[in-house]
Amino acid sequence: MFFKRIKEDLEAYKSRDPAARTSFEVAFLYQGFHALMFYRLSHAIWILGGKFVGRFISQIGRLFTGIEIHPGAVIGRGFVIDHGTGVVVGETTIIGDDVTLYHDVTLGGVAPSVDSVAQIGTKRHPTLSDGVIVGSGAQILGPIVVGNDARVGANAVVTSDIPAGMTAVGIPARVVLPRNKMKAAEFRAYATDPDGNPDPVLQTIESLRAQVSDLMDRVQELEADDVGASSAKSKSSAASIGSAKKRKKPAA
Repeated sequence: MFFKRIKEDLEAYKSRDPAARTSFEVAFLYQGFHALMFYRLSHAIWILGGKFVGRFISQIGRLFTGIEIHPGAVIGRGFVIDHGTGVVVGETTIIGDDVTLYHDVTLGGVAPSVDSVAQIGTKRHPTLSDGVIVGSGAQILGPIVVGNDARVGANAVVTSDIPAGMTAVGIPARVVLPRNKMKAAEFRAYATDPDGNPDPVLQTIESLRAQVSDLMDRVQELEADDVGASSAKSKSSAASIGSAKKRKKPAA
């Protein structure tokens, strides 16, 4: 069973990373795979009751890979951490099958530590369902659920559930409906989308900025016209006064 799981993990890297040419290369050169192997071992010891030893092995893995995966987390088949440095996976995290994370992703908890005893055994970290892709720098915080085949854009901060097949972008993250659900379900590196799926709030802000810019240009045009009209009126008045003086004859 253990070796079968390793083979599935190797195949997952080869299928999702075009730079991974052989299983041998992945096994020896990919730090995400190394971190996953440290996790598989530490998790097996953790569930058998070896809490300290499990944590100790996971800390060794963090030291060598720069990736921190708590041995209490539950991770399914075909899990890929691409590049991986800075990834943090909390204790009560649940990750389904065929999930992909990129570097600097945090799957963290937001519960306060004032009563840590009461929090033991409670769900504090997110659940990532099957087929989820999380872009680099994203932060998924709290006991929320990210649905099947959902996407989390780079640097997004997610604090609420994401429905299946949706994409979350922005800070705080907002759910964007993909235009083409079939294309959106395909694997795309860094959770990019063929349609772009820009942040709707940023779109609104950019639209307002464009309108304000147009209004400012129009105000400047009106001010220029007003100055020109005033100058022409002043010149006309001066010319009239000069003409009147010329017509006025001096007294004999």
